[in-house]
Amino acid sequence: MKIFLDSAELAEIRRAADAGLIDGITTNPSLLAKAAGSGGDPREILAEIARTVPGPISAEVVALDAQEMLRSGRELAKIADNIVIKVPLTEDGLVACRKFRAEDIRVNVTLCFSATQALLAAKAGASFISPFVGRLDDVATDGMELIGQIVQIYENYDFATEVLVASVRHPVHVVQAAMMGADAATIPPKVLWQLLKHPLTDKGIEGFLADWAKLPQERRGL
Repeated sequence: MKIFLDSAELAEIRRAADAGLIDGITTNPSLLAKAAGSGGDPREILAEIARTVPGPISAEVVALDAQEMLRSGRELAKIADNIVIKVPLTEDGLVACRKFRAEDIRVNVTLCFSATQALLAAKAGASFISPFVGRLDDVATDGMELIGQIVQIYENYDFATEVLVASVRHPVHVVQAAMMGADAATIPPKVLWQLLKHPLTDKGIEGFLADWAKLPQERRGL
C-alpha cells in the first residue's frame, strides 16, 4: 500500500521524503492556506512540493462550477507534471473529472462518503477516489466498512481508480486499510511518525546500549 502525506508543510514533507517513507502528497485549500500564511504563494509551495516528492501531488480546485474547476485545474496542472487535480464529489466535479481525463490530467475525486459515490467517480474516470473514514467515524458510521465496499466494487468491475483512504486519524486506520487492500492511504505527519514508533523498540534499544556500555571503553570500538 502506498503512503501519502497529507500536508503542505515543506519541512515535514522533506523529513518524510528524506526517510523514504512516502509515495505522494495530498493537499487541500486549508493546508495550503496554513502553509502560505500571510505572505506565501500557494503555487510556489506546490511547485516546491512537486520537486521534493516525485510521486502524485494532489492540488484541489477552489470552485463549485464545472467550467471554473476546469479553468483552475488546468492552471494547477501546469505547475508540474506530477500534479493531480482534486475535485469534489459533486455533479460538476464529475463533469470536470471526465473532461480532465480526456486531456490526460489525473484526477483525485475527494470528499467521498458512500459506495455509490465511489462507483460514479470510477465511471467518470477518476485516477483516485478519496473516502473520508475519520469524518464518517465522527458521525457514528464505520468509515472502514466503506473502504471494504469500495475495494470490492472496484475489483468486481476492474476499475482502474485507486482507493486513497483519507481523513486517517490513527495507525489502526492505516492497518485496516492495508488489510482491506486499499491502494493508498494519505495520513497527517503526526500519524506517520506514530507508525514508526513502538515502546518495545525503544526499550530494546535502551537495553542493547546499556549492555554495551558495560564493556570496558577500549573494547567498544566496533
